[in-house]
Amino acid sequence: MIQSLKAIIFDLDGVITDTAEYHYLAWKALGEEVDIPFTREFNEELKGISRMDSLEKILLLGGRQNDFTIEEKTALAEKKNAHYCRLIEGITPADLLPGIKDLIATLKAEGLKLGLASVSKNAFTVMDRLELTSQFDTIVDAAKILKGKPDPEIFLKAAEQLGVEPSECIGIEDAAAGVDSIKGAGMFAVGIGSEETLSKADIVYENTEKVSFEEIVKAYQNK
Repeated sequence: MIQSLKAIIFDLDGVITDTAEYHYLAWKALGEEVDIPFTREFNEELKGISRMDSLEKILLLGGRQNDFTIEEKTALAEKKNAHYCRLIEGITPADLLPGIKDLIATLKAEGLKLGLASVSKNAFTVMDRLELTSQFDTIVDAAKILKGKPDPEIFLKAAEQLGVEPSECIGIEDAAAGVDSIKGAGMFAVGIGSEETLSKADIVYENTEKVSFEEIVKAYQNK
């Protein structure tokens, strides 16, 4: 095991598998139902944040943030989730992003603990369908997290459940809010995506296929 590094904590969507398209389709359908069409570009702003926060951003976009009661907003969010759940029923291990299976194998061989810090309340279902649940030492239950990303709570909870210090962890994220969450937790941050969007990450890769464990470890040790 790499000295001082004890755990790798992953986000799910956009890092392990790409369910972003399913989220987009489900949110788009709900947006159209309440007369708030939006673009794929706007959908990027929903990455890494909770379901209710995403709904609030969509309603604000359409100037309808004050048109619904809390109960109605909850019902809308649940409707979106039900649609999303139908869309992800067909997910299999073939939907792992390129390079992730090998990366996980490498991390396990190094004796590192693996955690999942996803705000998705469907994370357990998706991980089961990807056949990864047994490979991870802990999966944070998003339903028990009080503050969504960019708050560091979820990454701090993952470290706590793994029994390691935040400074002994590396977090991997594809969203700016997620990177902020990692850095706020006092962890080393790996970004997957554009350097411009993920400028606060310690190291950024264009996509999962280009991730290099050796490079990450070197950067972590030199931080």
